[in-house]
Order: sequence, then structure tokens, then C-alpha cells
Amino acid sequence: MLWRRLSLPLLLITLLPAACGGGAAEPGDIPPPPTDALATAQAEVAVTISPVPATPTVAPTLPPPAVVSPQVTAAPPTPEVTPTPDTIVLAADAGAFVGRNPLTGEEVTDPAALQRRPIAVKLSNAPADYTRPQAGLNDADIIFEHWTEGAVTRFTALFYDTVPPNVGPVRSARLIDLELPAMYDAMLAFSGASVGVNQRLNASDFSDRLLRAAEPGFYRTGDTTKPFEHTLYIRLDQLWQAIENKGLNIPPTFGTYNAFTEVPPEGGSPASKVLIDYKTEKVEWVWDEEIGKFRRWMDFEEHVDANTEEQVTAANVIFLTPYHVNDANICEQINNGVCAALSIEIQLWGSGPAIVFRDGQQFDVTWHREGRNDQLTFTDAEGNPFPLQIGNTWVQLVPGYLPNSLTVEP
Repeated sequence: MLWRRLSLPLLLITLLPAACGGGAAEPGDIPPPPTDALATAQAEVAVTISPVPATPTVAPTLPPPAVVSPQVTAAPPTPEVTPTPDTIVLAADAGAFVGRNPLTGEEVTDPAALQRRPIAVKLSNAPADYTRPQAGLNDADIIFEHWTEGAVTRFTALFYDTVPPNVGPVRSARLIDLELPAMYDAMLAFSGASVGVNQRLNASDFSDRLLRAAEPGFYRTGDTTKPFEHTLYIRLDQLWQAIENKGLNIPPTFGTYNAFTEVPPEGGSPASKVLIDYKTEKVEWVWDEEIGKFRRWMDFEEHVDANTEEQVTAANVIFLTPYHVNDANICEQINNGVCAALSIEIQLWGSGPAIVFRDGQQFDVTWHREGRNDQLTFTDAEGNPFPLQIGNTWVQLVPGYLPNSLTVEP
């Protein structure tokens, strides 16, 4: 089939060699990718990390959004969809989601589930032999996949109204996890973090919502065929009870909302296959008309949910290229006393171009996050809220400096 290339404006990031601050990284936390793959990725993106001078210099970056009290403001009208008796149109407003999950637009079987706080869980994705298939992916409302040091990806999965039996493997947090719990008023469940990331999490405005491995609900599988760090899982029902016991299991407050429609808006173009190239890892989403969702492949193999052994699917796949900047003060990986990998700050605030894939089509949109407590939302070319398809969403965060990272087949 004939493939065509799409490219978003690539944002040039200056990656600075600098010193590692804050002490040693979490022991054994980051298994390096295969040597040949990592070397290829590093050669392609021309990233070199050198031992650091005593006083690092950090390039200016965009300031984070101000901490504001969440409030819902009147949104522009959702793009007009001619309704039929069976068509669902949900405006980008809190009042549209009575009895529905505002993260997916789906009706909930138990309205009491919306009275608890969402949980963001940090999940590993590499090495594949130890981490895949992950448990709980198809029950997450939103999953953010992002690049980490070592040119591999990691997930942060948000759970709200659905309780899978197991979620994991749970791994350590990254700088992106300073943003996601604030966006969705969520708890953050993770195995640990480097010294520098831990310090920032502990100083964050949601420091009371951090859930580490000692909490009830975390457990080890006892699988001796895998390294110990890949054996940590969660039972969400027990974790929510632990949150209840802390007095923190309260309904979330969202600063902004997405619109949802069953019928796609006008202006899309066909997108039957979407290939996202992280260089050492490749993601493919293939539209399945029969189920009305995209099916996911990872490194050319079906990506399945370990709980059900069913292939991972998504109603929405969103491609973003926010700024990725090395933080010279946080070292994520130390080899022989030398910093081998700095922590990556993904600047998911402000606004920028994005592509939404839904209903086997692609739509060019603008993403927004103006306030710290705002969800990630989207507008069309006229500035109206762009509606997502009702259902779960995968957000693919890709460095703008990766060449040819997106390929779409009509």
C-alpha cells in the first residue's frame, strides 16, 4: 500500500551535557536497552551525555503553568454534529457528564465509582521480555506513553471507574509525573524514583497523594524468571481502600473537560494504520472497523493485556510532540560513577499542534493545557472544542527531534 508521511513542526531542543545532581539513581531501576539499538538511536538523534562540570548550566525552558484553583469556565460550542435518536454528543462541560466518566464519556454502571479519586499508575514497557504483556491496559481510561532515558518508553495509566484485577509491572516515576496527577486530580502509584525526581515529587502540590510500594495493595508476584524490579503489581481495589483510609478518596475536581461525540466531525482524512517510531521501539495502531477501535502492535507483535490476553485497543490515539529537555540537575542512570542519562522534562503545558486519530480518520488539532489543573484538551482550526470518540485514549508523547517519527497509511 502507498504510505504517506506526516510531520508536525519539529521543535529543536538543545540538549545540554551537564552534571548529575541529587545523588545516585534507584538501584537496578533502569535496565539499559540492547546495546546496538541504543547506539543506533543515539546516533540518529545525535544526543551525547558527558560527565558533568561542577556547576551545570541549564538552557531556558518554558515556565510551568501557574498553580491555580480549578474552575470550569464557559467553553466555546462543540463542533456541530447532526444528531440522530441514537447519537451521543457530550459538550466540554461538567454538566454533560452526569452518570458518565468525564475521562472517556462512557456511561458508568455504578455512579458511586465517580465519587472516588482517579489513580495514575506508572508502568514499565522495556525490556519486552520482562515487562510485556502488561496487566490492566485495556481498563485504563487514558494512557500516556512517553520517551525516557535509554531511548525506551514508559507508561502512565489513569484508572477511574474500572477496577482490573491486577495492574503492572509498576516502575519508577519520571519528571512527566509531576504534571499528570495535577491534570487529573489523581493519586500517583509508583515503585520509587531517582533522588532528584523524588525530591520534586515530595515538594509538589500533590505530595500527599503519592503511593509507594509499601502501601496496601502493592504486591510482588514472586516470579523468579524476571529481575526483582519487574515483579511489582497492584490490586486497585485494595489501593482504593487504602486511599479511603487516608481520607483522600474524594471525587476529583477537573479544571477543564473534553467534548465527546459518537459521530466523527467533518474534515478528517483516512487513517487505517498509524506507525509511531520511537527508534528503539515501534508502535503501530491499525483501525478495525468491526470493533470501531484501533488495535495496537508493539515492535511488530500484537500488544495484549495480560489480564485478558486480548489485544490492546483504543477509541482515540493522539500524537503530540511537546518540548523534551534534559534536566542537567537530575541523573537517572549512573555507570561507573559517571552520569550516563539525564532525566527528561516533557513540557506538557501551554499549547501546540497535535493529531487525533478516531474512527479510522485523522484530524489536525491544537492541544491545550493553560492551567496546572487543566486536563489535556483539544480545539479545531476555528478554536472550537474538538470532540474525542467515546471510549479510552492513548496519548503518544514523542520528541520533536526524532526524525520521521509518524507514518500514516490511508
